[in-house]
Amino acid sequence: MTTAQTSPSARPAAARADGMLTRNERLDRLPFNKAHRKLLVASGIGWAFDAMDVGLVSFVVAAIAADPHFNLSATEKSWVLSIGFVGMAIGAALGGFVADRVGRKTVFAATLVIFGLANAGMAFSWTLAALLIARFVIGLGLGAELPVASTLVSEFSPTAQRGRMTVLLESFWAVGWIIAAMIGYFVIPNTGDWGWRWALLIGALPLLYAIVTRAHIPESVRFLEAQGREDEAEKAVRYFEAASGVAPVDSPKGHPLPKIRTRELFGSKYIARTAAIWATWFFVNFSYYGAFTWMPSLLADQFGSLTKSFGYTLAISIAQLPGYFLAAWLVEVWGRRKTLSVFLAVSAVAAFLFSQAGSVALVLVFGMLLSASNLGAWGVLYAVTPEIYPTRLRGAAAGAAAACGRVAAIIAPLLVPWFLTMSGGDKTVAFVIFAAAFVLACVAALCLPERKGLDLED
Repeated sequence: MTTAQTSPSARPAAARADGMLTRNERLDRLPFNKAHRKLLVASGIGWAFDAMDVGLVSFVVAAIAADPHFNLSATEKSWVLSIGFVGMAIGAALGGFVADRVGRKTVFAATLVIFGLANAGMAFSWTLAALLIARFVIGLGLGAELPVASTLVSEFSPTAQRGRMTVLLESFWAVGWIIAAMIGYFVIPNTGDWGWRWALLIGALPLLYAIVTRAHIPESVRFLEAQGREDEAEKAVRYFEAASGVAPVDSPKGHPLPKIRTRELFGSKYIARTAAIWATWFFVNFSYYGAFTWMPSLLADQFGSLTKSFGYTLAISIAQLPGYFLAAWLVEVWGRRKTLSVFLAVSAVAAFLFSQAGSVALVLVFGMLLSASNLGAWGVLYAVTPEIYPTRLRGAAAGAAAACGRVAAIIAPLLVPWFLTMSGGDKTVAFVIFAAAFVLACVAALCLPERKGLDLED
């Protein structure tokens, strides 16, 4: 047996009568290598595209509304903005469901192809109907992308690095958001009537690399063994072992899994964790898409300057990156449950202090803290969700949870303006975030099982 397979950082395998390691145990005990890095980057690009789409669409819709070919009304603009999130919610639920039945890689390989074709269709749209269809299909592709990619990454990651790898996927989201802002600011205003079309096409440039790279990533070993595809499962393990220079060893035959019954997510065994994870997904997305999409308006209300509010919002958004990296470190130090609970608790405190702050300096400090903690919690959710369900339910569970978050992304921008009309306005929004974060910090601490250092099937 090789040194890599008996690394002291890995949890010892349960003793077997024949002394053999299963294929999944061989994977779980590998050191992080170039094959893992390739998988992480190929998956992370999907996160970047998701953020670029969400971030760029507001610039694009503003430009389309001014395009004489469209002359969109306020209602039509809202349709273009919201229908993408509807597609994302449906895509997340369907993508995870399909991934449990036809394979993770099949969906993983298809999502960015769907996104690329629909993105090109939007860039060359000349009617409102074409725009709406393209936006909906873009949502389907990106909605399926994130839960399926995080599931595949979790199933190939070494046990000691699994949480860190899945949380780091979220850092690509922050990078994509920044790129979207740069494209929206520099390209659209400076390239004439076709500016928004060029912005969409430029934003999709890394697409070919991601599609080609994904074609070489194998199917999940756990899924292949569940289907009785032994030879393919062995090749998938050896793909990652070869990147570490590990000599392959014999493994026992895998065991087909029982029939998939998605309704088990709501049975007595899983209902508590399903309710807890869905509620947390909903809140984190509600907080981000509610508060942060309205952040310029919230800050403008406080300080009376829309121009300055853009600069404040940018500064607050940049604080997302430290939140991701801190969460990626803590998730393997504190564990998933504690890290998620603490980040939610910090979100609650930051939201409350933000609602009470009266100076620019304090608003920036507490806004940055809210941004970092909220997005850090979001990253931990992608680590937690695939780990707390078995292989036969993992894709559907991750997809359903992400779909719940996407529903919040649809609802939040509609509810925040209503909150702003109440007494207190921006303070009311911050207080709602505070109350929800505080309750969910307690829910996460009490209801979510801890999976740090455990193999996925334990």
